Amino acid sequence: MLQILIVDDEPLIRWSMAETLAHVGHSVAEASDAREALQMLSDGLAPDVILLDFRLPDSNDLQLLATIRRVVPTSRVVMMTAWGAPEMLSDAARLGVYRVITKPVEMRELDPLVQAAFDSRLH
Repeated sequence: MLQILIVDDEPLIRWSMAETLAHVGHSVAEASDAREALQMLSDGLAPDVILLDFRLPDSNDLQLLATIRRVVPTSRVVMMTAWGAPEMLSDAARLGVYRVITKPVEMRELDPLVQAAFDSRLH
């Protein structure tokens, strides 16, 4: 069982991902924006994997990713986006993101993705 944090401002996306991951036994926390995610991390949440939306209403694109990397450096981050600009991809890679995936996310691929992200942390 992994601890997963889903950060996305779209409630239906968070719910779908949380249900999918909880169904296979993971512990899932949800945040609707950058402020909420950072508060959870500051309060001691140390997720194994963070599923992070690239565009949040209260975050400056990769600023949240950079902060997350400082606060919980051992957490693996999968960035989700519908805006896969090449410069964003290279900046995300530089900041240590495990992978960037495009939305909409295929739910059947979610558990294998978080498992692979977690396993990559161990190497």
